[in-house]
Amino acid sequence: MRILITNDDGVLAPGVKALHGALTDYADCVVVAPHEDRSGASSSLSLDRPLRPFTLENGFVGLNGTPTDCVHLGLNAFYEDSIDMVVAGINHGANLGDDVLYSGTVAAALEGRFLSRTAMAFSLVGRQGDNMSTAASIARRMVETHDQLDLPPRTILNVNIPNLPLDQIKGIRLTRLGHRQRAAKPVRWVDPRGKEGYWISVAGDAEDGGEGTDFHAVMQGYVSVTPLRVDKTHFEVFDHLGQWLEGLE
Repeated sequence: MRILITNDDGVLAPGVKALHGALTDYADCVVVAPHEDRSGASSSLSLDRPLRPFTLENGFVGLNGTPTDCVHLGLNAFYEDSIDMVVAGINHGANLGDDVLYSGTVAAALEGRFLSRTAMAFSLVGRQGDNMSTAASIARRMVETHDQLDLPPRTILNVNIPNLPLDQIKGIRLTRLGHRQRAAKPVRWVDPRGKEGYWISVAGDAEDGGEGTDFHAVMQGYVSVTPLRVDKTHFEVFDHLGQWLEGLE
């Protein structure tokens, strides 16, 4: 079995090293990751320049592209027809609720949707990374039992792990995505030459974070596992929209 590991924090990030270390004695693991932090890249592909891989001393491959670029090239060029599973992470910081719309970690897992084995995205809910070993242990347990899954095609698992020692993790919960409030306004900045710029500000707090959501699970000390699918079609509004469209004819 061969696993393609990637992330969005960069090929030198501690999270991808921890994930590789946790899985390397379970499967043949290869790493293809962005050469710099590409958090928030979502599912973007680089179409305006050539992508140039380079190999580090530890065998990890860095790429001047996005997480999705890394998986796309890993599956279709570097290791063509030999990858069985894609695992993304371990992300520094949560990917909860609306975060999945922007997350490069989740997008990387989504790019592995065509494989027969369920792709997984792992995130540690904390920027310090002081409990990275907890996340690595959880990832190992989930990946090594993935053959028990029988999920519909193009399903991925979004996993968020509280930033706690392993013995303080209360358990694992199956969750739905919560929702955040609107993000804070961008921060305006003016450089010494008087030219203005803007920093994207912090994400909003949980607006829908009640019981059953990913927000609630991690706040209570549980690992959150949310199944995601690619098809975003809103079937529940078909009847209403169909009536509205009929009136336009």
